[in-house]
Amino acid sequence: MQKWINEASWDRVVRVVLGLVLLVLGWGGFVSGGWGLALKIIGFVPLLTGLFGFCPIYALLKFRTNRA
Repeated sequence: MQKWINEASWDRVVRVVLGLVLLVLGWGGFVSGGWGLALKIIGFVPLLTGLFGFCPIYALLKFRTNRA
């Protein structure tokens, strides 16, 4: 396990699924206007943190969901 990864496998899966759902809602036209734009932007945050396994907020708070 790499030292910089601070998310457990279940946390990463939840983040990736959440990010994909938000992106589909925004880009798929299910939500339009300002909310749709917000979902398009915000959806990348959980998706990328889930893919990389690193959450900057967890690092700032010295919190981790995986066992080191």
